[in-house]
Parts: sequence; C-alpha cells; structure tokens
Amino acid sequence: MGCLTSGGKSIIILIHFVKVRMNTCTPSLSFHTQANCPQSTKIGSMTGRARSDLPEIVILMSRFEKESQPFDDEGLARHIERALAVSAPENPATNLGYRMIRRLFDPVLVDVENLPDQPCLFVGNHSLFALDGLVMGPLMLAETGRFLRGLGDRFLWTNATEGKLLQLGGVIGHPDVCSALMRNGDDIMVFPGGAHEATKTTAQKYSLQWKDRYGFVRLAAQHGYTIMPTAIVGPDEFYSHLIEGEDLPDTRLGKLLTSLGLISENTRPDLMPPIPAGALGSLFPKLQRCYFQFGEAIDLSAYAGRKNSKKDLLLVREQVADQIEFMLPELLRLRTQQTGKSGILRRLLTI
Repeated sequence: MGCLTSGGKSIIILIHFVKVRMNTCTPSLSFHTQANCPQSTKIGSMTGRARSDLPEIVILMSRFEKESQPFDDEGLARHIERALAVSAPENPATNLGYRMIRRLFDPVLVDVENLPDQPCLFVGNHSLFALDGLVMGPLMLAETGRFLRGLGDRFLWTNATEGKLLQLGGVIGHPDVCSALMRNGDDIMVFPGGAHEATKTTAQKYSLQWKDRYGFVRLAAQHGYTIMPTAIVGPDEFYSHLIEGEDLPDTRLGKLLTSLGLISENTRPDLMPPIPAGALGSLFPKLQRCYFQFGEAIDLSAYAGRKNSKKDLLLVREQVADQIEFMLPELLRLRTQQTGKSGILRRLLTI
C-alpha cells in the first residue's frame, strides 16, 4: 500500500486519459510516433474522437473530487475499529494473487533472517506509482506469515473503497491509526517519501525523497516499536517515463489538461506523475524482477515512556535512511548478477 497525496489523483486521471482517449492510433502508449497518426488523433488536437470523449474525462475528475473527501473524527474512529477487526486473509483469491505475483515478477526476499519475532514498522523506499506494496504485501504474507498493514494517504479512502482496502491490509495513514495498530502489535509498512517518491523522475530513481519527515520515528519511539529498514528494487522500473511529470505542464498534453481544468496554477509540478510506458510500450508493467532486502532491526523499546528530543529522533531517522541507501546499490548489483538467469521472454518484457 503506497502513500499518495495530490499526485495520486493525477496518476489515475492521466493514465486513464492517455490510455483510453489520447492513444487512438495504436494500442501501445507512445508519443514518439505521432507523425504516423492521423492529424485528428494527435496529442493536443481538439478534433475527432478525442474531442467527443473529453466530457467523460471531466466527469471522472469531478467524481474523484466528490468521493475523495477526508474522514472526519467520527469516521476515523470507526475506521480504526474496523481496521483492528481485520485479520490476515485466508482465501483462494489471496493465494491466486500471490501466485500471479510470483509468476510475473519472480520476487526475492533477501536477509529474511534479520526479521525479529516482535512486530515491526517496515520503512522503505517508495516506487513509481506506489506499486511496491502490491507486490510486497502478498509476498510477505505467503512466505513469512507476516500481514503488513500499509499506511495509505486519505485520497485512497472513500466509503466505496474502505472495505476492500482494509481486507488487503491497508489503513489510513494517520498517527491515530498507526498508534492503534502498534498497541495491537501489528506489522506496519510505511513509505515516508509518499507522493514525492511515487511520482519521482527517472533521475531520482532509487533515491529517498523524505525531506524533513520523521513522524514515523516519533510514533515508533513513543510505542517502543522496532523499525525494520527495507530496500526495494524492481517496481521503480515497471514503467519508463515518456514525459516527466515536472515537464508535463509545458507540453501539448499539459496545455490540454490545463484547458480542461485538470492542471491549474496551484498544481505542484514536483507531485505530477510522469506519462508512463510499460512492457512493449503498453500500460502493463514491465516484468522486472523484484528484490526486497531487510536491514538490521532498530529496537526502540528504550525510547518508550520518555520524552525524546527532535535530535534523538532525527538520529534514528538517519540510521534508517543510511541502511536503505546502503542496501539499494547492493540489490542492484545482485540483480545484475542474476539477469543472465532470466528467460528470454522476461528480458524482452523488461525493455
């Protein structure tokens, strides 16, 4: 479960927009072949099929605005109650999901022996479009028996989505929710980079975009929780970037989205997602093999029940970040060493 803010809405809108409405020339998602398309279907053209379908995009945007309202205090209390009642799923669909992930992405867990017996706050680097949790959650449940409760931004939560997301292990990313799960002794997953990492550019791939955030350390210290630094390689390369999000407003597509009101002067370019291209130019993710490595557990039991200074908390945050930044290049080297063992089809579908 990723943590998306305003970038999350843009991701869904832009992918839907490009996939369904602006790509009438070819089933692949490519803006480099516009010269081969009829003039009426080029990006930025307001004629033909694209123009006739624009109202649906506006309606879609309006629906997200209406349905993505934050939960109030009463709703949050109810959410916590429902979250605590959720147990690890045991059904055919869960097993099928795991087998699909295992077949598609051939994931690898590294240094599993570092996982302590006590519940942990797993802290990791976030991938593009927040797809890492969709692989890691089922994998951890099936192969380690640990049911991760992923903290997700409020944007993801509506009355319609709450039940399903809770079943998958997700919870609203709110301090009160996290505290309740810690009191309950749950394993929790958080990506401090949030939308900044989920919408990062190609140049920022496999880099932490945490800025000054350390709230996850404060909560872990308050409850004496154990932090498990987690490095993730693979999901950041599920998609290539045809247009970087920060460049999008100045493109023809960006100008069209601006004219529709989907991009405004208040839209932050650093939270705009890129226009993606997956396997063979489609929107299906590239079949990159995924690696998840666990660092040395950081036990904060000594921090519980005492007043912890900001300096102390930032030192812990630095320890977590240092471990992740050390593991990431190690995982990339491991992947390079094992690339030759992949089949031809997998290698083709990572292009």
